[in-house]
Amino acid sequence: MKTLNAIVVVAVLIFGVGAATAQNAPPVSTKKVEGTDNVYLFRYGGHQSMFIVTPQGVIATDPISYLRPAKPYIDAIKAVTDKPIKYVIYSHHHYDHIAGGKPFKDLGAIFIAHRRARERLLELKKQNALLPDEVMPDQVFDGKKTITLGGTTLELIYVGRNHSDNSVVMRLPKEKLVFVVDFAPIEAVQFRNIPDNASPVDYVDSLKKLAALDWDRMLTGHPYAGGRYGTKKDVQDDIAYMEDLSAEVKKAADAGKCFDTAMKEVKLPKYEKWANYETSLPANVERFCYWWARGY
Repeated sequence: MKTLNAIVVVAVLIFGVGAATAQNAPPVSTKKVEGTDNVYLFRYGGHQSMFIVTPQGVIATDPISYLRPAKPYIDAIKAVTDKPIKYVIYSHHHYDHIAGGKPFKDLGAIFIAHRRARERLLELKKQNALLPDEVMPDQVFDGKKTITLGGTTLELIYVGRNHSDNSVVMRLPKEKLVFVVDFAPIEAVQFRNIPDNASPVDYVDSLKKLAALDWDRMLTGHPYAGGRYGTKKDVQDDIAYMEDLSAEVKKAADAGKCFDTAMKEVKLPKYEKWANYETSLPANVERFCYWWARGY
C-alpha cells in the first residue's frame, strides 16, 4: 500500500495550498464561471472540479471524493440541471482527484482519461491498491481528443509529463477557458520534490505548451491565491520559477553541493511570498539536484 500512502500525502499537502481559503469558506460550494452560460466550478474543501451543462447532458471533471462521499458533487450538478451526467473526465490518475467515480458510473457516465492514466490505475489494481469506488476509463487517448455535446466543445490536450505522466489540459475554445490540475500552481512553488516526473526539462516544456494554447482564464484543481482564476502571466511565472531554480541548482551541483548543502543554501527570494515556499523549496531543490548531479 505504499502507493496509496504516497497519494494520501499528496492529497493532504496539496490541500494546504488552499487551506486559508477553505478555512473561511463552506466545505462545499458551486459557482457559475463569470462570463459563461454553462460552466461551473465545484469546490469540495481544498479541491475543485469543473462541470459543463448542455441541453444534451453534463460533462463533469474529477469526481473529487477521496475520503469524502461523491454525493455532494452529484447533488451540486442536480441543483443546476436535470440533464444526465454524460461524461466524467479525469485530469490525471491521482487519488485525491478521481477516487470516487462509482456513483457517477452508476448514473451511466462515460469515463475518459489519458491512456497512461488507465495504465497507472491498472498497476494499482494489480497491487490491490485501487480504491473501491475507483472507475477505470471507458475511453482513452494520447495526444488530443475533442468532445462535443449539446453545442459545447471541450478539448482534452496532453502537453507532456509534469506532475504526472498523464495530466490533461481541458480547454473550452468558445469560452477561452482551461481547467488545469496540480502542475501549474498559482503563486505557489511546485509540490514537494516534484514527484512522478522524469525530467524537470519536460515539466518546463509542458508549461510552455500550456502557455501557448489559446485561453484567457485558467480554472484549477485547488483554490490557489485566494481562489482566483489563473492567467497566462501565472503560467509564465511558473516557467520563470522553474528556470530560475534550475539555474541556481546547476551552480550548486557544479560546486559539489548537491544534495544536502544545496537544499539548505539555495534560496529564491523573488518567490519567497509564494505559498509553500518554506516547506517545499528544499524538496524542489532536491529534485533538480537529481537532474544536475545525477543526470536524471
